[in-house]
Order: sequence, then C-alpha cells, then structure tokens
Amino acid sequence: MHPLEVLERYWNHTSFRPFQEDIINSVLNREDTFALLPTGGGKSVCFQIPALIQDGICIVVSPLIALMRDQVNTLKAKGIKAIALTSGMSYKDLDTQLDNCIYGNYKFLYLSPERLQQTLVQDRIQRMRVNLIAVDEAHCISQWGNDFRPAYKNITILREMHPHVNCIALTATAKHTVVDDIVENLDFINPKIFKASFARPNISYQVMHAEDKLYQLDYLLNNYPGASIIYVRNRRATTNIDNYLKSKGFSSTFYHGGITNKEKQDRLYQWSHGQTRIMVATTAFGMGIDKANVRTVIHFNLPESLESYYQEAGRAGRDGQLAHAFVLKQTIDEDHLRSQFLGTLPSVKFVKTVYNRLCNYFQISYGEGENTMHQFDFRSFCSHYKLNTSMTYNALLLLDRNAIITLNQNYNFRTKIQFITTNTVLFQYLERHLDLNILVKVLLRTYGGIFDYDTKVNLNLIVSKAKLSEKQVIAQLQRLEKDEVIRLQMADTDSEVTFLKPREDDITINPIAKTIKHQHTLKHQQIESVIRYIKNDQVCKSQQLLHYFGEPSKTPCGICSVCKAKTATTPPTATTPLELQITKALAQQALSSRQLLQQLECSQEHLLEALKRLLALKKIKLTHANTYILE
Repeated sequence: MHPLEVLERYWNHTSFRPFQEDIINSVLNREDTFALLPTGGGKSVCFQIPALIQDGICIVVSPLIALMRDQVNTLKAKGIKAIALTSGMSYKDLDTQLDNCIYGNYKFLYLSPERLQQTLVQDRIQRMRVNLIAVDEAHCISQWGNDFRPAYKNITILREMHPHVNCIALTATAKHTVVDDIVENLDFINPKIFKASFARPNISYQVMHAEDKLYQLDYLLNNYPGASIIYVRNRRATTNIDNYLKSKGFSSTFYHGGITNKEKQDRLYQWSHGQTRIMVATTAFGMGIDKANVRTVIHFNLPESLESYYQEAGRAGRDGQLAHAFVLKQTIDEDHLRSQFLGTLPSVKFVKTVYNRLCNYFQISYGEGENTMHQFDFRSFCSHYKLNTSMTYNALLLLDRNAIITLNQNYNFRTKIQFITTNTVLFQYLERHLDLNILVKVLLRTYGGIFDYDTKVNLNLIVSKAKLSEKQVIAQLQRLEKDEVIRLQMADTDSEVTFLKPREDDITINPIAKTIKHQHTLKHQQIESVIRYIKNDQVCKSQQLLHYFGEPSKTPCGICSVCKAKTATTPPTATTPLELQITKALAQQALSSRQLLQQLECSQEHLLEALKRLLALKKIKLTHANTYILE
C-alpha cells in the first residue's frame, strides 16, 4: 500500500505536510532516520504510516505516559491495534499484554525507556516480529537535551535484540550538539537526517512589560480575538486566573495534572471544538494536541527554558494564519525564575537524604523494595522529616527521571466505598446510630451505585457536603466498616511511588551523581538563556530563537515586539504629541501606565512605546511603586 493511501484511509488527508513523505520513504527504505520537526509538524505519522504498511509490530519508546495513552486511544479509534505499557500495571496484565503483541496481530507497542530494564519485557520483545523502532522525544537520550533521561540509554537493548530493524528518532527541539548525540547513542548507520526550519513566520513573538499582568491579560484577550492558551506556573494559578477571566465575562476553563481524566477529556473537547475560548493551563497541557486555529498563546510567567517556550508558543497558528505568542514580564520575574528553578535544585547529598528517608518512610529494608508500589502522601512525608517541599519535590523528580523510582501523580487514587448491607438493615442501623445519619445520606445521594460496586469517593467533597471535619468523616467511615455496614478502602493520598531498584542507599545514588550535577549546570544555562531572550529588545525575537537552535537568519521577522518597536520608533530628538501629553500628565502627579491609559486617548501599544522613548531620553523614570514621574 502506498503511504498516501494509508494517510487517506486512516487520517482523511490527501497530502502530506513538509518533510513527512520523505521521512516515511526513508523509513520504508530501511534507513536509520532522524526527524527534527518543530511542534505541530506531524511527527507521529512519520513512524505510524511505515509501521502500518509493513508486516509486524512497531515499538515506540516515549517518556510521556499521557502522550502514549493519547496516541494509543487515537489509533484504536481508527481501528488500529495498539498497546501502551504504562506504570501501575500488574505483572499479570503486563504478561498478558506482551503476549497480545506476539500473537494478537498488534501494530504498535508503546513503552517507557524504564520498561526496557525489565527482563520479562526484554524476553517478549525478542520474540516479537518487530518492523520498526521509533524513539519519540529523542532529545532525552542526550546529556545536552532539554530533559535528559539516562534510561533512554536502554534503547540500545532494542537494537541489539533486533539488529536488522531500522530506527527512527523524532524530536521537536534539538540543538546541533543534541542531534549529534542522538545519532551516536542510537548507533545510527549512515543516517538520513531531516531538519525542518524552526522559523514560524506567521507567529508574532512578543515580550511585554506588564506592571499589572491581569489587566494586561484582559487587554490582550479583548484585542486579540480567537482561541487562546494561557500558560501559568502552578495549579493554583490556573483556577485563580480562570475565575478572574470568568468574572470579566470571558469563556474559559482550566487544566492541570491534578484534575480527573474525565475532566481533562471534557475540557479539552470543549476547548478543541470552540465551546470554550480560553484554556488556562500548566505546561501539562498541550502535548499531542493539534488545534489548528489557536490565535494567541500567552505566558503569564516566564518559561523555564527556550525549548519549552518554543514548543508551547508553537501551539499557536498551526493553520498558517497570523498568531501571537506573548510573554508577560515584570522586573521581579527574573529573580522569581532563578529562585524557583535554581534556588531549589537539590544537591547530590540532599538527593541521597530524600532517598534514604523515602525508604525509611515505607520501611524498606536494605537490599529489598524493587518493584514495590506505595501510596504516597507528599506533604505528610515532608512534614515528618522536616524537609523543604520544593527541594524535596525536585529531588523526587530527579529520582524519577534517573529511573530510581517512578512518581505517579495521576490522581487515580481515591477512597473506595461500597455498602454491603441491605436498605432495610441499613436504616435499622441508622435508627440506633443517629450521629451517622448525615454522612450516610450524603454518600447515598452523591454516589448512585454505591450499593452495587466499589465506588471511588472524593473525600473532600463528602467533608464539604456533610459539614463535618475530615477527621470526623474518617472516624465515622471506620465505624461503619467495623460494624460491617460498608467495605472501605482508604486512600489519603493522590500519588504513588514505585521503587525500580532495591534499596542500597548511597550505592543506589552514586552512579547518577555526575548526571545530577550535569543536569544542574544545564538548568542554569537554560534559565540564563530565557532571561537574555526577554531582556534583549535590540534583536528580532524570531532571530533570537533561531540562533538559539543553531539556525542562522539574516532577515528580521517584521512582526515581533522588537521589529514593531523599531518601525514605530521616531528619531531620538523628536517629541511626539503623545509624549507631550504624558509629560503634561506626569507634571501633575505620579501615574502608572494603566492610569495614563485611562487618561489619554491612545492604544496601549502606542503608550508603551512612548514611555520607552521617554525613559531612553531620561525625561521620565520608573519608581519602586511602578509609577512614572518626571526626571
């Protein structure tokens, strides 16, 4: 079957995007292939179509569980048999799924690089008829990559088991040193390398100083219509900004890793289908999402790297029409960025301490604990050992990234309850225990099937509805369990830790000490690159990004904040009518830019440019209170 026929049959497209067909043909010709396609370039099709054309199964290595699930669900919806080996799977389920890959005519097996360490997985893969090895997010194999994961080194096991099978590596962001590293680490032979340009000529990259970010957000959303994504730093900010936007009459919703899978699906559907205009999200949102008509992407906080910024901003304008990517900044943001991402980097000694405490917390003996799974209350753990929460969380992420543990934060763990008595017996019981009436009625009215099967219960919701304290609710549930009225499975946490290696304390951590130090150095470099980018108002923003990724460009984009400022700038000696109005207003009193905008008849863009010129000419200055006064 021809690649275009497969594209039409399963994707309902009649033509390929740039580079896709050449990459697919390279794979079909059994060439080791590297594909650097910026976000939205359609990377998955480049390995999915060759795998469908050829007999056998394609093994896809990916570090992103959510993306693996999304791709498997998408393939299944097209009638294509695919499996993902995700965390939390029992040995029996793993055994069954791997057998399905050998005997069940499956076309795709998605797994994490950590899975390749398991003997069972290796044994079964060796027996599979593999037609292609696809390495997604391939930059993770490079120590210079944005998210280096040592477990990616395990991919060479696949090449050793199936030496005659070619490999395709795919990534959206990689500097030339990273590309060289990928090719070397995957043992490519005469690789075919395809690099799409990082240039996105339809995206206007804009960095805007905003004394009042919420006010600026309101202004941008009112003046730039269409679908929008607003990226924020944490989960609390998603809800706060969503509430603010709703209060201003905007159609918005929020998304972060802590909401349920159903909530994620519902909100994504509403936003993707235009029922909701604005998505306020953490960076957990966006991977694998292909909404073509996003008009604005707004970073409410500074991004943590230019790699992540480029990917997130690149979710705008995939239809080729003009789109805008805004970064809102304040003077204090630089210090906040360094503090958040550099001030909380854990030392090797601290990582050892956290690992040791974690093993003690779950009472794991020396030499034991491998592949054991534990529900984990992070705040209780930090409180118990008096550990800094931010630094401890980063230490856990390092342990996860370096395949010492798996930290699962999918929020699948809820308290489960089922009533195991009849209605009649239950009400007779309540007549004798009147203090339990409210709790039982709340449970029955909130969860319809609670008599028929184990039901996941949101304890916080029950606490709220029953108007009891959490301690009272738990105590009453335990009484109901003791009296054999309910079956109770308590889960006081929404996280889970799996130990991937036996406990050996320092011996477990020492092999990754060098990697930890290198990752810290890389993080420092990334943060400083972001700060240089937002401060540089002399060089075209698009050119700055292209230069960062090693792609020379001599032509300014003409539409970014720097290019616009240059075309709008008047000679230094000139004084425009707007500047005269500003100095006249400031002669009366100190004013913020918002107050000036309210007083003067002009656009915000023109006001900010005029203020910049007056600051450059030293006719005005900015106070610590973020107001302007005459020099």
